[in-house]
Amino acid sequence: MSIQSTTQLTITRPDDWHLHLRDGAALDAVVGDTARQFARAIIMPNLKPPVTTTEQALAYRGRILEALAKTGVNPESFTPLMTLYLTDNTPAEEIVRAHESGHVYAVKLYPAGATTNSDAGVTDLLGKCTKALEALQNCGMPLLVHGEVTDPSIDVFDREAIFVERVMKPLRRAFPALKVVFEHITTKEGAEYVRDAEGPIAATITPQHMLYNRNAIFQGGVRPHWYCLPILKRETHRLALVEAATSGSPRFFLGTDSAPHARGLKEHACGCAGCYTALHAMELYATAFEAAGKLDKLEGFASFHGPDFYGLPRNTGTLTLSRETYQVPEELAFGNTTLVPLAAGEALAWRAHV
Repeated sequence: MSIQSTTQLTITRPDDWHLHLRDGAALDAVVGDTARQFARAIIMPNLKPPVTTTEQALAYRGRILEALAKTGVNPESFTPLMTLYLTDNTPAEEIVRAHESGHVYAVKLYPAGATTNSDAGVTDLLGKCTKALEALQNCGMPLLVHGEVTDPSIDVFDREAIFVERVMKPLRRAFPALKVVFEHITTKEGAEYVRDAEGPIAATITPQHMLYNRNAIFQGGVRPHWYCLPILKRETHRLALVEAATSGSPRFFLGTDSAPHARGLKEHACGCAGCYTALHAMELYATAFEAAGKLDKLEGFASFHGPDFYGLPRNTGTLTLSRETYQVPEELAFGNTTLVPLAAGEALAWRAHV
């Protein structure tokens, strides 16, 4: 029986290399969804205030583990991998301290104003962050890059492609040994750059960017729960991302960018950017890989390429996907309000079982 016609697929337990967990009641509401499917996750540091020091990262890690204990999921089955938020003033000593902590695994670059809670982000990467970048390169810690320029004169659909030319290429020339993860790539240009660039570079790809193009935001009206940053792009770009993710290249791996927002804030006059996919991430990825005829490539993308790039051991547990209907809930509890998962109300053909 071919893998495409199988009714059950068991893979090494996957990891999520790009995740937003928020804090407080929001954290309590969502952490269990990730922990049920994934063994580890890279935790984004764009809280309010942002996680800019090792001390803050370790405190946040403690809150995540406390929240996990409330869910009924075995806390030992999930490991949060912490990150620091890079600013114009991040000292090299803080990078070294983070690396030596044993719990901080990367540093995140948000260009100031690029996305949710990025106001404290970097304004001039090579002009103001050289010492921090040197420390990262020396420690072997990855720099995680939100790859969009914030120049208001640049069309929102072109910001990633322009970022490759204005930021990524100069960065790689200045720091050729720096590990870089180009996060949530959304364009053909981004995928081709990561595929062909020299040095230690990789990219994460989200389920929404594999499954949908920008038409999804506007079908039957404006659909805010399909709005994320970087925004969904043309079909040409979606196909390029599917090709990259399913290629078997170790440079591409799973990162959901799952980002929970209260329903009222998404359906607001100025709605928040972010898709919530932690609940059903592997069902969504399986759908995308099957549509491409590449289910046999899912395990590498979800379970092997990420830990290999980060220099971490592969997981030893497993996750099984069964070919059975999974109805995505219309909404989920989210503190004293609700949130709407991506593809709410739709039926998917796969269901994940730990």
